[in-house]
Amino acid sequence: MAHDGVMTDTITDIDPAWLAPTWFIDSDSPVVAQFADEAAAGATNQRDTAVALFLAVRDGYRYNPYGTERTPESYRASSVVASESNWCVPKSVLLTAAARHCGIPSRLGFSDVRNHLTSEKLMASMGTDLFAWHGYSELLLDGQWRKASSAFNIELCEKFGVKVLDFDGTNDALMHPYDESGNRHMEYVNQRGSFDDLPLDEIHATFDELYQGTEFDGSDDEAFS
Repeated sequence: MAHDGVMTDTITDIDPAWLAPTWFIDSDSPVVAQFADEAAAGATNQRDTAVALFLAVRDGYRYNPYGTERTPESYRASSVVASESNWCVPKSVLLTAAARHCGIPSRLGFSDVRNHLTSEKLMASMGTDLFAWHGYSELLLDGQWRKASSAFNIELCEKFGVKVLDFDGTNDALMHPYDESGNRHMEYVNQRGSFDDLPLDEIHATFDELYQGTEFDGSDDEAFS
């Protein structure tokens, strides 16, 4: 179910869907549970747990925009755990599942973004610098929804000269509009909304329309190697 609008009031009525496992967000999977428990070891409250999970997903999986697949299985949190690299949507599914396992109400958020610093190879493959359905997690902490984009690992940020995106559990962590040198970086151009589960059919339908079934080959794109 999608949710629209910005909530500023403290949320006390917890929708069970924000904690429930789904086929994609399989927070009841043993491998997801192990990942979350190991990542959050030592955390004493939900905010610290959320930060630990964010860092584990952000830096534990190298960002690879060429890793998009059509098979639903590749988007399951339990499958993402076993990957070495991935892109924003699967990484967000894993963070959301790990948060639910740890008792943190969570859901998925999506926006269309324009990446002004994308590689020439990826730009040529996509035919645009518009990335539809950029995924992030929304975590309910202290009664407020906090957005956390875990896509870009720290090594990638250093390579591109963009600011590392940190999450403190108190403020949103969305892509920076400018890089370290003041150049335009990420521009949010359209909000897709918030979802209790992964709307994969909608995502693929948009990709088919926007990218016309392009097969992305990043084997020679050193930017993401």
